[in-house]
Amino acid sequence: MSINVSLLAEICEVAGVPGFEQRIREIVLREVRPLVDSVDIDNMGNVIALKKGKPGGKKVMAAAHMDEIGFMVSHIDENGFLHFVPLGGFDPKTLTAQRVIVHGREDLVGVMGSKPIHLMTPEERNKPLHLEDYFIDLGLPADEVNKLVNIGDPVSRERKLIEMGECVNVKSLDNRVSVYILIEVLREMKKSPFDFYAVFTVQEEVGIRGANVSAHGINPDFGFGLDTTIAFDTPGARPEEMVTKLGKGTAIKIMDASVICDYRMVRFMKKVATDHGISWQPEVLPKGGTDTAGIQRMATRGAISGAVSIPTRHIHSVIEMCHKADIRASIDLLRHCVETLDTGDWNF
Repeated sequence: MSINVSLLAEICEVAGVPGFEQRIREIVLREVRPLVDSVDIDNMGNVIALKKGKPGGKKVMAAAHMDEIGFMVSHIDENGFLHFVPLGGFDPKTLTAQRVIVHGREDLVGVMGSKPIHLMTPEERNKPLHLEDYFIDLGLPADEVNKLVNIGDPVSRERKLIEMGECVNVKSLDNRVSVYILIEVLREMKKSPFDFYAVFTVQEEVGIRGANVSAHGINPDFGFGLDTTIAFDTPGARPEEMVTKLGKGTAIKIMDASVICDYRMVRFMKKVATDHGISWQPEVLPKGGTDTAGIQRMATRGAISGAVSIPTRHIHSVIEMCHKADIRASIDLLRHCVETLDTGDWNF
């Protein structure tokens, strides 16, 4: 089966930095309400969609975070230029020559500016730029900026989705591709032996905050994180650095810096992938964390947890890239895992 690129584009292109997920949440609600038995929004803004299983059974939680990395306005100088703090992790070099959208009293397009190379000293040219070397230029006089923008306004990045060969390329595939995948799993799921909680979480990029709260409230027995992972399968990469490769299938997480997945769940996911002919690759990610950690640890007795990871090149930039076949494999793997959880061996 193919993927719905137009829906994926809508999900990726909409703004929603940590703590300001309103616009992406509206899309999620529109899509999931016809697919589930109930929908709840908790006090943090997590969307919790429940598809009921057999009465008296266990609970399963799958989480995909809605937020994207972005910025918050921290200062407006006398000339109307904006200074900012990051919301999430940034490599400063990815900001050069980029457009952003400042979400003030209205949406305003801005550009990331820095000192022109023509005016840099030799020492400055050889020194890497830092976040504080950038400012946002709105092309407006200071009095207009002060009417439209306040300290604390969120700022998102601007970039449309394009199809490139067998891949899609856009900002915020981390982690909107997982939001799309979780919606499609709800759409395609035929049955669930247990109550299935599809949770679209907030504020993952600043510390897995939404997943912690939602997992604590749901108290699941089983858990699946859904997130992107590194595909460093590009020139200059050593084999041990690649983590995953584009086009080689979905990834089954074994560990990252925040979680060691339950070996029983990893074993089960590998078997499901093999039984259904789903292409997959193992993922050991030395740095970075995902909602999987919150699901695993915040349940009262802990949850038997694993993760479906989507290989992604150029991560945490506006040119993130995923392979359509890997996205399709991720949908298939999560759906089949949830539908057959009651067949797994969960003994120690």
